[in-house]
Amino acid sequence: MRRFVQVGLLVLGGLGLLHTSLFTDEYLRYVKEGMRPLLVASGVLLLVLGVVEAWAAPPTEEHGESGHGHVSPAREGHGHEGHGHDHSRVPRVAWLLFLPVLSLLFYAPPALGSYTASREPAKAVAVQDDAFDPLPATSPLPITLTDFTQRVQQDRSRAIRGRAVVMTGFVTPAPGKQDGWYLTRIIVNCCAADASSVKVLVRGIAAPKADTWVNVTGTWRGSGTLGTSSAAVVLDARGVQKVRKPSNAYMDALPLTS
Repeated sequence: MRRFVQVGLLVLGGLGLLHTSLFTDEYLRYVKEGMRPLLVASGVLLLVLGVVEAWAAPPTEEHGESGHGHVSPAREGHGHEGHGHDHSRVPRVAWLLFLPVLSLLFYAPPALGSYTASREPAKAVAVQDDAFDPLPATSPLPITLTDFTQRVQQDRSRAIRGRAVVMTGFVTPAPGKQDGWYLTRIIVNCCAADASSVKVLVRGIAAPKADTWVNVTGTWRGSGTLGTSSAAVVLDARGVQKVRKPSNAYMDALPLTS
């Protein structure tokens, strides 16, 4: 590969990483917030390597490729012309390497949302070994989707029965003719490749547009025995309010206040 292509890939890759991680929050679509310093360090490293690669270009190589007619005996002995192709040119397919690099600068792929969540089952929440703490008296009670699921299926005290709760997530349409829609959060442990989703089936209110972020207020009213794994994770909704998308949407956080 020609040296200027290598330099270009290194420099543009470094600039893309620095642009995404320093001046936008788009990096949160791919990795967790804690990995931001590593992205910045990687961008700086790529820029340094690009500068070093450009600075270290040997003058003899430039003369050899400039068409002055100086061909070494070793090159003559290999008979490049007999092979029917020119090794001094950049293969056309190599230019495709610039596409992912340029996308970091000019186009960010969309964040994970309802399309991803609708094509995978909800994540199995962790089993709570210890006894659940008493619920605060606040009404409606702010709660995460994970905590709500644990309370519905694991809390033998059934403290969630009759309690008005409020949760934040985005809208995911339910498959087929299933009644209701899903309030969803996508959880990323390391990067977007290991993303999983947690869902609560919402009934009683028409579904807003897919991928809309909302606060949903309601009470549990599902089938099965509350406090056991047979209990359906369903919310009988009383109200839905549109909210802004959180800066880091890849975690199951408490409801947004505005």
